[in-house]
Amino acid sequence: MERLVSRELISQTAKHMDPMQFAYRAGQGVEDATLILLDKVFGHLDKANNYVRLQIKALASDIFKGKKENYPQSVRQPFADTRIGEQDMNIRVLQVMCPEGIKYSVPVIKYDRNGFRPRFRQLVFTQIAAYLVGEAKIKQRVDYRSLKGVSVSNLSDSFLILHVLREDIKQKGDLVLQCNYVFEALTKLCSVTENHNLVRVVHGSVRFDIQLGREGVIDFKSSSESMVYRAKNGHLMVV
Repeated sequence: MERLVSRELISQTAKHMDPMQFAYRAGQGVEDATLILLDKVFGHLDKANNYVRLQIKALASDIFKGKKENYPQSVRQPFADTRIGEQDMNIRVLQVMCPEGIKYSVPVIKYDRNGFRPRFRQLVFTQIAAYLVGEAKIKQRVDYRSLKGVSVSNLSDSFLILHVLREDIKQKGDLVLQCNYVFEALTKLCSVTENHNLVRVVHGSVRFDIQLGREGVIDFKSSSESMVYRAKNGHLMVV
Protein backbone atom coordinates (compact mmCIF):
# COMPACT_ATOMS: atom_id res chain seq x y z
CA MET A 1 0.00 0.00 0.00
CA GLU A 2 2.83 2.42 0.92
CA ARG A 3 4.55 1.76 -2.41
CA LEU A 4 1.37 2.43 -4.36
CA VAL A 5 0.80 5.72 -2.53
CA SER A 6 4.45 6.68 -2.95
CA ARG A 7 4.41 6.04 -6.72
CA GLU A 8 1.20 8.05 -7.13
CA LEU A 9 2.54 11.00 -5.12
CA ILE A 10 5.82 11.05 -7.04
CA SER A 11 4.06 10.95 -10.41
CA GLN A 12 1.84 13.87 -9.41
CA THR A 13 4.64 16.04 -7.95
CA ALA A 14 7.57 15.20 -10.24
CA LYS A 15 7.18 18.30 -12.40
CA HIS A 16 7.25 20.52 -9.32
CA MET A 17 10.41 18.98 -7.79
CA ASP A 18 13.81 20.62 -7.83
CA PRO A 19 16.01 19.18 -10.63
CA MET A 20 18.69 18.62 -7.99
CA GLN A 21 16.30 16.46 -5.94
CA PHE A 22 17.45 12.84 -6.26
CA ALA A 23 15.62 11.15 -3.39
CA TYR A 24 12.51 9.15 -4.26
CA ARG A 25 13.32 9.10 -7.96
CA ALA A 26 13.59 5.81 -9.78
CA GLY A 27 16.97 5.04 -11.32
CA GLN A 28 18.72 7.97 -9.59
CA GLY A 29 20.94 7.74 -6.54
CA VAL A 30 23.97 9.12 -4.75
CA GLU A 31 26.35 8.47 -7.67
CA ASP A 32 24.15 10.50 -10.03
CA ALA A 33 24.00 13.38 -7.55
CA THR A 34 27.79 13.30 -7.07
CA LEU A 35 28.53 13.29 -10.80
CA ILE A 36 26.20 16.20 -11.51
CA LEU A 37 27.57 18.21 -8.59
CA LEU A 38 31.17 17.64 -9.73
CA ASP A 39 30.22 18.61 -13.27
CA LYS A 40 28.83 21.92 -12.00
CA VAL A 41 31.90 22.59 -9.83
CA PHE A 42 34.42 21.91 -12.61
CA GLY A 43 32.25 23.82 -15.08
CA HIS A 44 32.44 26.85 -12.79
CA LEU A 45 36.20 26.52 -12.37
CA ASP A 46 36.68 26.29 -16.13
CA LYS A 47 35.29 29.79 -16.54
CA ALA A 48 37.85 32.55 -17.04
CA ASN A 49 40.01 33.23 -13.95
CA ASN A 50 37.76 31.35 -11.48
CA TYR A 51 40.39 28.72 -10.68
CA VAL A 52 43.09 31.38 -10.36
CA ARG A 53 40.89 33.42 -7.98
CA LEU A 54 40.30 30.32 -5.87
CA GLN A 55 44.06 29.75 -5.64
CA ILE A 56 44.62 33.39 -4.62
CA LYS A 57 42.00 33.10 -1.87
CA ALA A 58 43.64 29.90 -0.61
CA LEU A 59 46.99 31.70 -0.52
CA ALA A 60 45.45 34.58 1.48
CA SER A 61 44.20 32.04 4.01
CA ASP A 62 47.69 30.55 4.37
CA ILE A 63 49.18 34.00 4.98
CA PHE A 64 46.63 35.64 7.29
CA LYS A 65 44.29 33.06 8.85
CA GLY A 66 44.62 33.08 12.63
CA LYS A 67 47.24 35.83 12.47
CA LYS A 68 45.51 39.12 11.60
CA GLU A 69 42.45 40.20 13.55
CA ASN A 70 40.21 41.38 10.72
CA TYR A 71 41.03 38.61 8.24
CA PRO A 72 37.75 36.65 8.81
CA GLN A 73 35.72 39.66 7.63
CA SER A 74 37.62 39.68 4.31
CA VAL A 75 36.98 36.04 3.38
CA ARG A 76 33.63 36.65 1.65
CA GLN A 77 34.87 39.70 -0.24
CA PRO A 78 35.99 38.70 -3.76
CA PHE A 79 39.44 39.75 -4.90
CA ALA A 80 39.62 41.95 -8.01
CA ASP A 81 42.16 41.49 -10.79
CA THR A 82 43.23 45.10 -10.20
CA ARG A 83 41.89 48.26 -8.55
CA ILE A 84 43.23 50.83 -11.03
CA GLY A 85 42.78 50.53 -14.77
CA GLU A 86 45.57 51.54 -17.14
CA GLN A 87 43.27 54.29 -18.47
CA ASP A 88 43.55 55.92 -15.02
CA MET A 89 47.37 55.99 -15.08
CA ASN A 90 49.66 58.61 -16.53
CA ILE A 91 50.80 57.66 -20.05
CA ARG A 92 54.47 58.41 -19.37
CA VAL A 93 54.42 56.29 -16.24
CA LEU A 94 52.78 53.46 -18.19
CA GLN A 95 55.51 53.60 -20.81
CA VAL A 96 58.05 52.78 -18.10
CA MET A 97 56.07 50.01 -16.39
CA CYS A 98 54.27 48.25 -19.24
CA PRO A 99 57.37 46.51 -20.67
CA GLU A 100 57.69 44.76 -17.29
CA GLY A 101 54.09 43.50 -17.43
CA ILE A 102 51.66 45.16 -14.99
CA LYS A 103 50.06 42.58 -12.71
CA TYR A 104 48.12 44.63 -10.15
CA SER A 105 47.49 48.23 -9.11
CA VAL A 106 45.82 49.72 -6.04
CA PRO A 107 45.35 53.18 -4.46
CA VAL A 108 47.26 53.70 -1.20
CA ILE A 109 48.17 56.40 1.29
CA LYS A 110 51.91 56.79 1.71
CA TYR A 111 53.27 58.26 4.94
CA ASP A 112 56.46 60.29 4.62
CA ARG A 113 59.41 58.77 6.42
CA ASN A 114 60.11 62.16 7.97
CA GLY A 115 57.09 63.69 9.70
CA PHE A 116 54.59 61.03 8.54
CA ARG A 117 52.68 63.37 6.27
CA PRO A 118 50.01 61.36 4.35
CA ARG A 119 50.04 61.46 0.55
CA PHE A 120 47.78 59.74 -1.98
CA ARG A 121 49.67 57.37 -4.24
CA GLN A 122 49.26 54.39 -6.55
CA LEU A 123 50.99 51.10 -5.77
CA VAL A 124 51.72 49.04 -8.88
CA PHE A 125 53.13 45.51 -9.09
CA THR A 126 54.82 44.46 -12.31
CA GLN A 127 56.44 41.13 -12.97
CA ILE A 128 59.78 42.31 -11.58
CA ALA A 129 59.24 45.37 -9.35
CA ALA A 130 56.86 47.36 -7.15
CA TYR A 131 56.26 51.00 -8.10
CA LEU A 132 54.98 53.87 -5.98
CA VAL A 133 53.41 56.40 -8.33
CA GLY A 134 52.34 59.95 -7.54
CA GLU A 135 50.46 62.02 -10.11
CA ALA A 136 52.62 61.86 -13.25
CA LYS A 137 55.82 60.64 -11.65
CA ILE A 138 57.31 57.42 -10.32
CA LYS A 139 58.28 58.17 -6.72
CA GLN A 140 60.03 54.91 -5.93
CA ARG A 141 60.84 51.62 -7.63
CA VAL A 142 61.55 48.52 -5.56
CA ASP A 143 63.01 45.59 -7.46
CA TYR A 144 61.72 42.37 -5.91
CA ARG A 145 65.32 41.27 -5.40
CA SER A 146 65.67 44.25 -3.03
CA LEU A 147 62.42 43.58 -1.16
CA LYS A 148 63.37 42.07 2.21
CA GLY A 149 59.78 41.55 3.33
CA VAL A 150 56.51 43.17 4.29
CA SER A 151 55.27 43.83 7.85
CA VAL A 152 51.64 44.11 8.96
CA SER A 153 50.21 44.21 12.47
CA ASN A 154 48.05 41.49 14.00
CA LEU A 155 45.28 44.06 14.59
CA SER A 156 42.49 45.40 12.34
CA ASP A 157 44.39 48.29 10.75
CA SER A 158 45.23 48.44 7.04
CA PHE A 159 48.93 49.38 7.25
CA LEU A 160 51.76 47.63 5.46
CA ILE A 161 55.47 48.35 5.54
CA LEU A 162 57.65 47.33 2.60
CA HIS A 163 61.19 46.73 3.86
CA VAL A 164 63.79 47.56 1.24
CA LEU A 165 67.38 46.37 1.08
CA ARG A 166 69.56 49.49 1.10
CA GLU A 167 73.21 49.32 0.14
CA ASP A 168 73.58 52.92 -1.06
CA ILE A 169 72.93 56.11 0.95
CA LYS A 170 71.15 57.57 -2.09
CA GLN A 171 68.53 54.82 -2.06
CA LYS A 172 65.20 55.61 -0.43
CA GLY A 173 64.09 53.83 2.71
CA ASP A 174 61.19 51.55 3.57
CA LEU A 175 57.66 52.33 2.40
CA VAL A 176 54.97 52.98 5.02
CA LEU A 177 51.60 52.55 3.36
CA GLN A 178 47.92 52.31 4.19
CA CYS A 179 45.67 50.30 1.86
CA ASN A 180 41.96 49.52 2.02
CA TYR A 181 42.64 46.28 0.15
CA VAL A 182 45.56 45.10 2.26
CA PHE A 183 44.73 41.36 2.11
CA GLU A 184 44.17 41.43 -1.62
CA ALA A 185 47.25 43.54 -2.38
CA LEU A 186 49.67 41.52 -0.27
CA THR A 187 48.33 38.20 -1.52
CA LYS A 188 48.84 39.43 -5.08
CA LEU A 189 52.38 40.52 -4.18
CA CYS A 190 53.21 37.11 -2.72
CA SER A 191 51.82 35.48 -5.85
CA VAL A 192 53.73 37.71 -8.27
CA THR A 193 57.03 37.33 -6.41
CA GLU A 194 56.40 33.60 -5.83
CA ASN A 195 57.41 34.18 -2.22
CA HIS A 196 54.64 32.99 0.10
CA ASN A 197 56.72 33.83 3.18
CA LEU A 198 57.12 37.50 2.29
CA VAL A 199 54.60 38.82 4.85
CA ARG A 200 55.43 39.02 8.55
CA VAL A 201 52.66 39.66 11.09
CA VAL A 202 54.00 41.69 14.03
CA HIS A 203 52.66 42.47 17.50
CA GLY A 204 52.97 45.84 19.25
CA SER A 205 55.39 47.77 17.05
CA VAL A 206 57.65 47.57 14.02
CA ARG A 207 60.86 49.37 13.07
CA PHE A 208 61.51 50.67 9.57
CA ASP A 209 64.45 52.30 7.80
CA ILE A 210 64.16 56.04 7.16
CA GLN A 211 67.58 56.19 5.56
CA LEU A 212 70.84 54.33 5.92
CA GLY A 213 71.64 54.17 9.65
CA ARG A 214 68.42 55.85 10.77
CA GLU A 215 65.24 54.09 11.91
CA GLY A 216 61.63 54.99 12.64
CA VAL A 217 59.02 53.17 14.72
CA ILE A 218 55.33 52.44 14.22
CA ASP A 219 53.29 51.50 17.30
CA PHE A 220 50.03 49.59 16.89
CA LYS A 221 47.26 49.73 19.47
CA SER A 222 43.75 48.27 19.57
CA SER A 223 40.85 50.69 20.09
CA SER A 224 37.20 51.20 19.15
CA GLU A 225 38.19 54.43 17.38
CA SER A 226 40.62 54.45 14.44
CA MET A 227 43.36 57.10 14.50
CA VAL A 228 46.74 57.70 12.89
CA TYR A 229 49.02 60.36 14.37
CA ARG A 230 52.58 61.21 15.31
CA ALA A 231 53.13 60.64 19.03
CA LYS A 232 55.25 62.84 21.31
CA ASN A 233 58.05 60.26 21.23
CA GLY A 234 58.27 60.66 17.44
CA HIS A 235 56.68 57.30 16.67
CA LEU A 236 53.79 56.88 14.23
CA MET A 237 50.83 55.72 16.32
CA VAL A 238 48.25 53.53 14.55
CA VAL A 239 45.12 52.95 16.64
